[in-house]
Amino acid sequence: MTTKKHRGAKPNKILFVTSEVHPLIKTGGLGDVSGALPAALKALHQDVRIILPAYRDAMRRNGPYSIASLVFHPESHPIRLLEGRLPGTNIPLWLVDIPSLFDRPGNPYLGPDGRDWHDNALRFAIFARAVSAIALNQAGLDWYPEVVHCNDWQTGLVPALLSLTAPRPATVFTVHNLAYQGLFPAEALQQLGLPTALWGLDGLEFYGQLSFMKGGLMFADMISTVSPTYAQEIRTPEYGYHLDGLLRHRANRLVGILNGADYGEWDPAGDEHLPHHYDADNLQGKAADKAALQKELGLRRDVGMPLIGFVGRLVEQKGVDLLLAVLGTLLEQPVQVAVLGSGDKAYEQALTELASHYPQRCHVKIGFSEVLAHRIEAGADLFVMPSRYEPCGLNQLYSLRYGTVPVVRRTGGLADTVVDYDHGAEAATGFVFHDASPAALAGALKRALDLYIGDPDAWRRLMRNGMRQDFSWRHSARAYLDLYQQALAHAEASRPA
Repeated sequence: MTTKKHRGAKPNKILFVTSEVHPLIKTGGLGDVSGALPAALKALHQDVRIILPAYRDAMRRNGPYSIASLVFHPESHPIRLLEGRLPGTNIPLWLVDIPSLFDRPGNPYLGPDGRDWHDNALRFAIFARAVSAIALNQAGLDWYPEVVHCNDWQTGLVPALLSLTAPRPATVFTVHNLAYQGLFPAEALQQLGLPTALWGLDGLEFYGQLSFMKGGLMFADMISTVSPTYAQEIRTPEYGYHLDGLLRHRANRLVGILNGADYGEWDPAGDEHLPHHYDADNLQGKAADKAALQKELGLRRDVGMPLIGFVGRLVEQKGVDLLLAVLGTLLEQPVQVAVLGSGDKAYEQALTELASHYPQRCHVKIGFSEVLAHRIEAGADLFVMPSRYEPCGLNQLYSLRYGTVPVVRRTGGLADTVVDYDHGAEAATGFVFHDASPAALAGALKRALDLYIGDPDAWRRLMRNGMRQDFSWRHSARAYLDLYQQALAHAEASRPA
């Protein structure tokens, strides 16, 4: 169905199921999406509610909560459903409160030792059962959804469990990163009390293991990914992680919807983290932000020297090895580099050591700082993303808005959002390279630096092209409304006569 047909229809009742949501708890892009997409749907007059586990940090960062339902599922782990509001919005927020499983410090998925919690299968299986009870109006509430929108492997059992019941709400499953699949030993099926009907090649079995991700891919009425190109890529052996055959089989249920940028948080015209503000019509504040960043990071105060930024996880997926391979040569030139991130210890050590050799031209901050992430986006001239794969990517969207020209590999959402300079000055917004190799990255950086140094007027035109792009969530939210209508139609067709 088209947006025109359903724009005037009654609001959908949507239960948005996620394992993290900004600003309560966030490890990556899923948290950003879970905070921004429901708000965009609410702005389109949808009746949307968010549900996630009651992590300790989420409980501490918001409140007060009221008890919406008590022990509504007969488990050895008592369950309460707590109700509040997503901070800064009027969106109802439900927390599935199981203290023995979720009242823990730090990361939602990892223990203090950096390893997966030993009982992740149990944690997210019981979470899925609680969600299913709410979706089927079995939780003692006066509200139940027409559409249940699940996200990534932590919620993959929800469409599987709901598939066993009729009537039921429509289900949508969004893949934010196919590499993380929620794989557990086969015996977990029985240990978790999951129905044997869900096992097998047409169920949760995946090469002799139990796959939460496959539950969403196999049983959801509609599947989405976070960019059109990634939706194509995951159907291939190179990017499909052995699920490409299933995704090709369900290709008529799979769509790619580009993530949006939250310009309420990421806009240099009003960013609360910046010492100076600017926009496409007045770029003076950007030069001032660059000078402030150089001072803050201990870099040489030289506004004319090109400054390259990188913010992200220091892992192979992000092409950090490619970046390391070119930085040594790059820093022999009059160039500065600012890196913010954490991840693989070998990459952290190599980058830190490199920075020690170039103290006035390279700064590496291990860890994460929301404030510094914003200041690097504003103060850098170029932003590099040499990802081996990138389902959507958000930093390139932020970089465009901040006039920080992105240099990206052509993959996933990076391919969908950055137009290479070779396509002409009127349309170009950045620099794109194809091969996942140091030579290809070095070539793209050389093209960018040559333009920055050699033609300042063309560079400013390129900056302004990017700053005038509109990747706001309202466009993506309308595409999700279309997706919900398709899911509702498939769910209706699947009901027994």
